[in-house]
Amino acid sequence: MFIENKKYKYEQKGWIEVICGSMFSGKTEELIRRLKRAKIAKLKIEIFKPEIDTRYDEKNVVSHDENVVNSTPVQSSSQILLLATNVDVIGIDEAQFFDDELPSVCNQLANKGIRVIVAGLDMDYLGKPFGPIPALLAMAEYVTKVHAICVGCGDIAQHSHRTVVSDKLVVLGEIESYEPLCRACFQKKEKSKT
Repeated sequence: MFIENKKYKYEQKGWIEVICGSMFSGKTEELIRRLKRAKIAKLKIEIFKPEIDTRYDEKNVVSHDENVVNSTPVQSSSQILLLATNVDVIGIDEAQFFDDELPSVCNQLANKGIRVIVAGLDMDYLGKPFGPIPALLAMAEYVTKVHAICVGCGDIAQHSHRTVVSDKLVVLGEIESYEPLCRACFQKKEKSKT
């Protein structure tokens, strides 16, 4: 994509940024902060989220601190390619819920000169890599890992421990269903289940 102003003609370079961490670590808050700064810079932005995520709002992206930005809910990552026209910056929230094509979609967008900012859980409730996030981490130019505070001991938390009983990989929930834990507290809770 080429940008022209009165003095210069230059190529806009795209890249991928990933914001990852556990639940309650501020991923969405950081995504919203970056998008607001892009808007201040008069860049054209578009935000997408998975249609499945209706916890706070069916359409908007909402942080735990209740900051809100308009978004477009989509069923699959390929829809992002179809809807992302004439933009400089794309934000994608709750990326762990997208299909395995998301890394390819992000790569295609970045190759077109678009800055792509992706936020999502890097690990599932069992502490295993979650969905398309590992591949995105490998291809991103910038990675930010944010942390919550462990409710067990007050240290840095990196795990999203599920407090309700379910074997399903995806259980939408908030503080009624999950708690942030550090490695040691997470291991203690997991051992107590056996």
